[in-house]
Amino acid sequence: MLAILRGEAITPSSKIVCSNLRRAISTIAAGFRERLSKNTSESIVILPCLQEISRNPDALAITPPFTPVTASWIEKESTIADFKQIYANQCNVSLHNGNKPVKSNGLIRMMEFNEYAFQQTEDVLICGGHSIWFRSFFKTFLPYDSTHVSKTRKIVNGGTVAFTLLKTEHDGKSVYMVDPDSIFVVYGGF
Repeated sequence: MLAILRGEAITPSSKIVCSNLRRAISTIAAGFRERLSKNTSESIVILPCLQEISRNPDALAITPPFTPVTASWIEKESTIADFKQIYANQCNVSLHNGNKPVKSNGLIRMMEFNEYAFQQTEDVLICGGHSIWFRSFFKTFLPYDSTHVSKTRKIVNGGTVAFTLLKTEHDGKSVYMVDPDSIFVVYGGF
């Protein structure tokens, strides 16, 4: 798992995607700074469907649609990562159509993410997001009778969890499920 996160050549292909909220983008930029500096053609793909499931003000995107992310004054002075460079050159905002729509909800956005995931050619998606979003995702897509801790507890801040998302068709509609046996805590946990 660590080799995949590092983007090492011997691993399955992977892509970094992230919520459109700055706090998530900042965490991903800092956490993957070495991977991004080794491969300057790689981008963090900004996906509004990963936006936090909450009505709180900190769950609203401040970056306008299709606009490059700008570094905060703290990030500009930070020595953790070159946020200005990553935001300017390695954040793909082509799918960032702005803040979550009023008529949207968490389930709609989680289904959009699932559809996006299965349209990708990469074997692995590395998702930067929010603990409530992921807890809701596990509650929705783990089997109903599963008692996995991810249904009741959030991933810790900065935590990393791997899992396999499955897809099948039923009555002409896509049906998604998280394989409960595939959930693996890489760092932090629930």
